[in-house]
Amino acid sequence: MKNKQTRWRGVTWGALVSSLVAAMPAWAVDPFTVRDIRVEGLQRVEPGTIFASLPFRVGDTYNDEQGSAAIRSLFGLGLFSDVRLQVDGEVLVVIVEERPTVADVGFSGVKEFDNEVLRRALRDVGLTEGRPFDKALADRAEQELKRQYLNRSMYAAQVTTTVTPIERNRVNINFSVTEGDVAKITDIRIVGNQTFSESTLRDLFDLDTGGWLSWYTKSDRYSRAKLNADLESLRSYYLSRGFLEFSIDSTQVAIAPGKDDMSITINLTEGKRYAVSSVRLEGDYLGKDEEFKTLVKIRPGQAYNAEDVAETTKAFTDYFGGFGFAFARVEAVPEIDRDNSTVAFVLRAQPSRRAYVRRINVEGNNRTRDEVVRREFRQLEAAWYDSDRIRLSRDRVDRLGFFTQVSVDTQEIPDTPDQVDLVVTVVEKPTGNLTLGAGYSQSEKLSFVAGIQQENVFGTGNYLGLNVNTSKFNKQLVLSTTDPYFTADGISRTLDVYYRTTRPLSEQEGDYRLVTPGASIRFGVPFTETDTVFFGIGVEQTRIERGDGLPDAYDQFINDFGPSATSVPVTVGWARDTRDSALVPSDGRLQRFNGELGLAGDTRYAKVNYQFQQYIPLNKKFTLAFNAEAGWGKGLGGKPFPLFKNFYGGGLGSVRGFEQGTLGGTSPIQGATNDAYIGGSKKLVLNTEVIAPFPGAGNDRTLRMFGFFDIGNISNDTPGNTAKFSDLRASAGVGISWISPVGPLRIAYARPVRKFEGDKTQSIQFQIGTSF
Repeated sequence: MKNKQTRWRGVTWGALVSSLVAAMPAWAVDPFTVRDIRVEGLQRVEPGTIFASLPFRVGDTYNDEQGSAAIRSLFGLGLFSDVRLQVDGEVLVVIVEERPTVADVGFSGVKEFDNEVLRRALRDVGLTEGRPFDKALADRAEQELKRQYLNRSMYAAQVTTTVTPIERNRVNINFSVTEGDVAKITDIRIVGNQTFSESTLRDLFDLDTGGWLSWYTKSDRYSRAKLNADLESLRSYYLSRGFLEFSIDSTQVAIAPGKDDMSITINLTEGKRYAVSSVRLEGDYLGKDEEFKTLVKIRPGQAYNAEDVAETTKAFTDYFGGFGFAFARVEAVPEIDRDNSTVAFVLRAQPSRRAYVRRINVEGNNRTRDEVVRREFRQLEAAWYDSDRIRLSRDRVDRLGFFTQVSVDTQEIPDTPDQVDLVVTVVEKPTGNLTLGAGYSQSEKLSFVAGIQQENVFGTGNYLGLNVNTSKFNKQLVLSTTDPYFTADGISRTLDVYYRTTRPLSEQEGDYRLVTPGASIRFGVPFTETDTVFFGIGVEQTRIERGDGLPDAYDQFINDFGPSATSVPVTVGWARDTRDSALVPSDGRLQRFNGELGLAGDTRYAKVNYQFQQYIPLNKKFTLAFNAEAGWGKGLGGKPFPLFKNFYGGGLGSVRGFEQGTLGGTSPIQGATNDAYIGGSKKLVLNTEVIAPFPGAGNDRTLRMFGFFDIGNISNDTPGNTAKFSDLRASAGVGISWISPVGPLRIAYARPVRKFEGDKTQSIQFQIGTSF
């Protein structure tokens, strides 16, 4: 009786064993009905995990194939180092041996990295506390650590892994690191160049042999990615100067036996320099051949330039895309005449098929809501594909400032040749800023600064900020919020509530103050993609608290309006911004106009201000920048222009080389020998800068130097004190700008070129957060 006989079978999983089991029928177990399943060897794993992985249940018929499948499934969990199946009568016994779990991951000898950074890197490869220990994972983790050190040019780094068993089937893992020295580039050689000098070509590279600023730029640390980028710069340099057949033959990177010095040798072949002989069009240009010809950047008679060829093919592709042809193919085929060193180009175009956008998908926005990205899109779903609208949409999403990267990819839809999907991929960046600290500027002295700003509150795209600033002459508390899509068609709304106290700059100490609480609301209406008009209204009260050192002009203000004056300003503004970057622009233009009209309250006045900025790229490194600001204010209804609305000038952001806020009118102080600086109702400032990379910083745009020339002044609209060009002050100097972790930092050294007796000058000026 077969059913009454005791059957006992043990099976251990493995590729060899399972193949032997399959090949040896003598080991087979006759199929039987499973009356019970028992699990042995569990310590931490729940029995339910085992039962869920088995391909059979109690009451099912068990056979040899199901046994093999069960073992494969259990091993696939990654929780066990050994799995066996035993049959005892009609009871199936599952015997497992659990892998030890990782109790702790530690590091010793690590100085280059923060331990938490390394733990995150190991977590990505699957090695972390609480996970089952796997020797293969430990080996991968060791290789990952070595790779992290190689990325820092630390080729001498050695990593030793120690696994220590502890109680309850757990292990401690320790990575002992001997870091060694950083391998630095000591020599870069370029072989085969004839037309251009080696020094000229090496200036194209971000990698170099080090300088006095290498501690910041890390430019003397070898990186394969950086070298590849430098080789592309070298290739582009030659291809844009006529060398059509230029090639980089080989690149050798040699490291010294001590693994602390490296040398790079680049072998190249320049080839001949070719001139363009002709350009002709072939293919289907939708009957718009003449329009396409206007897009050709390749000029016959000039040296071959790969950039012109690339710009031409891209312009053609984009122009096709504007008509809905998402898959247009444009090729620039060269016909080389080596005897005459000329090349003719044939531009072949095949528009393929017209397509419309089926769906727009947004990826990478873990916190930002989909609608925040979608409402910036000008390419609509179910509309014809339009490359111009797609490019505009990408730029609008990028200008939100919420993402470090924004890309739009076109994906074909299988079996649907006239439809495409757009995939918008974004990489989010932290948009919150918490500031708590002290600051120092030469005009305001020591100040306390605290603030919290969130440019993307709860992923809605709204702005919320609270700022507190206290200094010697200006103190403020401001609460501000902006909803960029207050209406569905893009009208923004900004609410401000503020409390300010100010005191004009003066060497005479005093305890009087101008106190201004107020609130305002402003709406921004986008009229075009680059033009926004702002309308707003506010209410504020300015009161003068008497005290020592009160200037006569403020005493007169009290006589005219009383110690407290209420204003209801109506504001209108316009802005157009086409700059390529708000922080480090190198191309484009910014224009801003602001008008303010006091129609109600105790004061009646009009005030306007206009700013114009233009950035002109001279080449890839140098930028010419212009800035102009003009302001005008006037009292209305027979009343004087309010002093607290005056313009101020001098210092950073104005005419450098003169003390902050000292240009313009002055007012005597009773009982004092000096006057207070009270600004004026008219303003004119002109700035010119030549911006260049900081020496030794390579192409790092966050650290730059500039030379400048400033001219301007502040004047009062009073009898006998009209504005004159002969009164303008001027200065020249050099400076450094740095996008530091705490904000934009600018330091300027200036010398006045034109000044007058009594002007207060200042050679070195610095400030964090200042603009142009």
